Amino acid sequence: MVSQALVPPPFTVGRVVTEVRFEGWLALGLVLVAGLYLYGAYRMRARGDRWPVGRTVLFLGPGLGGIAFVTLSGLGAYDTTLLSVHMVQHMVLSMVSPIFLALGAPVTLALRTLPVRPRKRLLAVLHSRVARVVTFPLVAFALFVANPFVLYFSDLYALTLRNGFAHEVTHAHFILTGCLFFWPLLGLDPLPGRWPYPGRALLMLLAVPFHTVLGLTIMQSVTLLGGDWYPALRLGWVDPFADQKVAGGLLWAGGEVVSVTMLAVLVTQWVRQSRREERRIDRELDRAEARATAAAR
Repeated sequence: MVSQALVPPPFTVGRVVTEVRFEGWLALGLVLVAGLYLYGAYRMRARGDRWPVGRTVLFLGPGLGGIAFVTLSGLGAYDTTLLSVHMVQHMVLSMVSPIFLALGAPVTLALRTLPVRPRKRLLAVLHSRVARVVTFPLVAFALFVANPFVLYFSDLYALTLRNGFAHEVTHAHFILTGCLFFWPLLGLDPLPGRWPYPGRALLMLLAVPFHTVLGLTIMQSVTLLGGDWYPALRLGWVDPFADQKVAGGLLWAGGEVVSVTMLAVLVTQWVRQSRREERRIDRELDRAEARATAAAR
């Protein structure tokens, strides 16, 4: 039985702001990572090197800021009360923020600012066998797709509702699996085994049906996720079954929006890379022509 003293009042948009809480190790981790990134950007500018402002904005704003918004605001306060709120959290932590974290290129920033010994250690990690396996696109794809099914259709989800530590570990797990999937596809950092752009686009397309299937399965399920947790709350202002349908619909629609956006970003990167390659080839041809002209004289 869930203590009624722990059950919040009806969810409103205003409570997203009024229920802000800065607590837990995830909050401390966000502050630490933000501080390290800003320090790295400062080191780059202090020695006269350029670090794109856009990368900093993406990493701190929708990247870390998105994580903070869904875990420390009122959304975090209601994530064990409403499945629909939890699903918004799920999508941001695993499908939205990791994209912007990858576009912030934190590994590249670290490699450019760390002292020699820590830089060598980081490079050793990047080129290790473990890194090659977990960042291999098919492995990351399998983890990204399978984990939600394992979580929601087993006893694990009920455990995360009842156990605070397991709940925060789930948040970290969402972020990690999202980063492992999106970093090799969109990220700017040097990673082993990165596929060419056509392969990345195909992998992104293959991920779309799985979110649709998961969302529809949740919407059509005749049993509640989490077992008796939501009925035990005895909330008079929401029907758990109706909220579960909303949650499934959010995952279905949100997954497709993220996938289409991802493909647009991927195509944009592909076009830019092709143009850079064309310019490089043109420069090589110009140099070869200049050498041939000089030799003819």
